[in-house]
Amino acid sequence: MVKVSSLLCFVVFVAFGFVHGSMATTEEVGVYELKKGNFSVKFTNWGATIISVVLPDKNGKLGDVVLGYDSVETYKNDSGYFGAIVGRFANRIGGAQFTLDGTTYKVVANEGNNTLHGGLRGFSDVVWKVRTYKTEGHAPRVVFSYYSYDGEQGFPGDLFVTVAYTLVGDSYLSVRMRAKALNKATPVNLAQHTYWNLGGHDSGDILSEEIQIFASHYTPVNSQMIPTGEIVSVKGTPYDFLKPYTVGSSINKLANGYDINYVLDGGAGKKMKPVANVHDKKTGRMMELWTTAPGVQFYTANFVINVTGKDGFVYQPHAALCLETQGFPDAVNHPNFPSTIVTPGQTYKHKMLFKFSVTAPS
Repeated sequence: MVKVSSLLCFVVFVAFGFVHGSMATTEEVGVYELKKGNFSVKFTNWGATIISVVLPDKNGKLGDVVLGYDSVETYKNDSGYFGAIVGRFANRIGGAQFTLDGTTYKVVANEGNNTLHGGLRGFSDVVWKVRTYKTEGHAPRVVFSYYSYDGEQGFPGDLFVTVAYTLVGDSYLSVRMRAKALNKATPVNLAQHTYWNLGGHDSGDILSEEIQIFASHYTPVNSQMIPTGEIVSVKGTPYDFLKPYTVGSSINKLANGYDINYVLDGGAGKKMKPVANVHDKKTGRMMELWTTAPGVQFYTANFVINVTGKDGFVYQPHAALCLETQGFPDAVNHPNFPSTIVTPGQTYKHKMLFKFSVTAPS
């Protein structure tokens, strides 16, 4: 049962029908807010999406630091995955196929001959069920779930997925993704696809923001953005952010900007490890990201062109950065990459923690 607080959440309900196997169901699409002091985050169950994160700057002025839209209806037509959970398999699958247990599966191609973020209608383009909505107490949270049926977008097996968003402390956001394979082995790779601009969603580009990425290696790609299977050192390349540099410091050495998977130091496992630190010196806002995933896709909104967002502001390339913690792209076709296969009885677990803070005013 959904607990709705009129003080903290304005919910716009829209009827939307979808089919799970042979059983038609109707879910309501709404907007849900979690708030602690002057830190607030809004979500919609369309794509289990983050639609705003409001934080103070070093002078106490509040600002929304994620790109997005004014209405839930606009998210339904979004092609940039703004704020959404992407899956069943985040990032790319080369040739839109893979072989598992002797069977070759052809999944839906939606980027040339390849599959991107789960196909034509991945988890970002469906209505998730609201399982928990708690606005009070020391850890406000909202939990979304989605049942993905056997054969959806070509993927094998029924899969039950949950995503829990929780506010922790004064200014931390916890994201916990889980998926359980119900009857067949299947690839699972979920990612959170928020576009961040710590200067504010309407502040222009992020080229002057400083970023440090805790990864000594990355996975190079071919002309279709499919990994070659190599794991290469970042040293001597534009991908080296082991020390803090501005996003724009080496971006001109790349064709369009950053869109690459980093191999995080510390490897895969249950323990949280640092992913990246981002600092906007003008506002003083800082963001630390931690995860249990083995990789992170660093993307600088290269193909966000003339997109009308919140309050009518028009977003352009490099208006934000994405840090999509994940399994490696096309891992289903590269045995040397960490496995993304989940078998019945196993539970896929993926944790992220965003830590927000501000530097003192100068």
